[in-house]
Amino acid sequence: MSQFNFPSIQETKELSNLRLEVRMFLSKAIQNNEFKPSPDAWVFSADPEFSKKIGAQGWLGMSFPKKYGGHERTALERYIVTEELLASGAPVAAHWIADRQSGSQILRFGTEEQKNLIIPKITCGECYFAIGMSEPDSGSDLASVKTKATKINDGWNLEGRKIWSTGAHLSNYMIVLARTSPALKDNRHEGLSQFLVDLSLPNISINGIEDMTGQKHFNETLFDNVILKKDALLGEEGKGWSQVVGELALERSGPERFLSHFTLLDAFIGEFRIVLLKSGSNLIGKIIAELQTLRRMSFSVASMLQNSQSPETQAAFVKELGNKFEKTMVESLRELSDIIPLHQWPSLLQNLFEDATLRIPSNSLRGGTTEIMKGIIARQLGLR
Repeated sequence: MSQFNFPSIQETKELSNLRLEVRMFLSKAIQNNEFKPSPDAWVFSADPEFSKKIGAQGWLGMSFPKKYGGHERTALERYIVTEELLASGAPVAAHWIADRQSGSQILRFGTEEQKNLIIPKITCGECYFAIGMSEPDSGSDLASVKTKATKINDGWNLEGRKIWSTGAHLSNYMIVLARTSPALKDNRHEGLSQFLVDLSLPNISINGIEDMTGQKHFNETLFDNVILKKDALLGEEGKGWSQVVGELALERSGPERFLSHFTLLDAFIGEFRIVLLKSGSNLIGKIIAELQTLRRMSFSVASMLQNSQSPETQAAFVKELGNKFEKTMVESLRELSDIIPLHQWPSLLQNLFEDATLRIPSNSLRGGTTEIMKGIIARQLGLR
């Protein structure tokens, strides 16, 4: 059985100072009505102008090399910034995927031309990415993708479709996983490659998928014989699976997996603190204890990534437990309506609660379903 753990990482004075700096910036932005805190802001709330302001602060591409416009700060420093952005409900959806994973993929596997063209724009908050992994008939089983890229003179012909491509309607690029050669009978992971696709190219259609809240942040993206240049290939041909596995560790382990609805919890405690001290403190204490545990696990994964480790199993644990926590948190607040009737909640708090309730199902899907996460964990631990 494989062994793994979550090393305990302490926040240094330098990190605490950075946290205060970010909090002051966000507090001032809220006071100036630059944004209204909202739940699930990293998915639903996109504001390109605010993304540019974050970039101007040096808080995008924080760990990227300076030669490409980055700041060469640590993964833990980046963690502090993203954590504070999430906790404040800031509108970060536009740049989120580019900063979280796409930029790192390009730095690891891209050519110098790709790095010089794109990375500086990401660090300025001016270039946005969507994820091109899941498909209508594949779900979280990425090895079964049917999108294919066929070699042609001086390039590739891309055909297929991707689904749940969050923010594709706002994005400049998508990193697309496609099959470039037939799968081997005993190894479906062979023959997959990643492509850096400019979403402004002809024959690309992006169609919004409306969710229960009436918003269209998910999309279906169709590629109808899209002609890509030879240099659209990201990394090595046929190595797409190993590249995707590393990318998913970045996608699944961050604080967004358990802080999506922190604005709801924070507002609820702030509004009903006195009542909770009398009759609801045990339940709130349990929620906060779980939140702190998840935070320490996620912070530990960030330190492992900083040390060039590959914590895929730990990331899957954070994702799975984070999904469960967000669902339990909303349900726990609903239980507290027994002592604090909903009609006594301020309208803003009611709206936050209603949005969180409607978004619970999608929390367990994005980044990999619960069943897939459990399968990854079991396999890595030698349990199947």
